[in-house]
Amino acid sequence: MAMNFAPCTPVLPVLSTKTAHMLTSAADQSSPPESERAKSPPLRSPAGSPEPQAQAQRNISSIAAARAQRLPSPSQFADEDAPTGYTDLEGGPRQNDYIGSTALRDAAVGGSVFETSLGMPLRIEACLAYLLLPPAGGVVLLLFEHKSDYVRFHAWQSAMVFSAMFVLHIIFSWTKVVSWLLFVGDLALIGYLSLCAFRNAETLDRVEVPILGRLASGFIDDE
Repeated sequence: MAMNFAPCTPVLPVLSTKTAHMLTSAADQSSPPESERAKSPPLRSPAGSPEPQAQAQRNISSIAAARAQRLPSPSQFADEDAPTGYTDLEGGPRQNDYIGSTALRDAAVGGSVFETSLGMPLRIEACLAYLLLPPAGGVVLLLFEHKSDYVRFHAWQSAMVFSAMFVLHIIFSWTKVVSWLLFVGDLALIGYLSLCAFRNAETLDRVEVPILGRLASGFIDDE
């Protein structure tokens, strides 16, 4: 029995008209037209850009003009009455009016700050505030010294410090150990404060004992 077979023909899917229209629209949107693309800026013409040589020439001219404008010589402002003309005041040696043995001498404050009422050297009289049986030496100097604030400071400090030490001696007089320790402390204070008063006489620096020294400086500043 003979069988006849028909040739196979491929079956292609048939797309609807609506689907084909959508695909075409999507393809058109993915590639924008050439008119919507960003355009590159036009090239500048050589005439529009500044010339480097002309700019450099202007800079050189401005520098030369600035150098030409120099300050006038100081000799133009010299005093006509002065015999030597212009004098450099900053070139000579300078003198400190506040440090040394000649500080404020013959000034408007009333003579030298190193003068004393008793006529003794300043450093010697300041040391006597501690060496002359303190606190008696400080009290004596407070009575007779009225010119030097430096001496009066040490007199105030000696009178207060060693008056306090005298009270401590009375309180601890019942024990020999503490009394001897206080005596050694007295000698150490006398030596240290006398040395400071002697060394600082040139600069008038005050070496203050805690609390009492500040109180002595307050008394001198208020006088």
